[in-house]
Amino acid sequence: MRTTVTLDSDTEQLVRARMEAKGVSFKQAINDAIRDGSRPRADLAFAGPVYDMGEPTVDLTKATQLAGALEDADLRDWLAAPQ
Repeated sequence: MRTTVTLDSDTEQLVRARMEAKGVSFKQAINDAIRDGSRPRADLAFAGPVYDMGEPTVDLTKATQLAGALEDADLRDWLAAPQ
């Protein structure tokens, strides 16, 4: 497919740098950049610290039920408090 695209000067410099680095044509550099941008990048995935929290003290198969019960208790305490 043939089309006309207007590039900003900074993106044109990126394409030209890719052309030079990889020894490819302008068309190939644009196509490769678009393909590269459409793939998920594992190196951008968030990787936070990991901690061992030990054995759970409650049955986690009903974790959402527990969370709801705790939230209900908190709301009940808040509503019962003098305003």
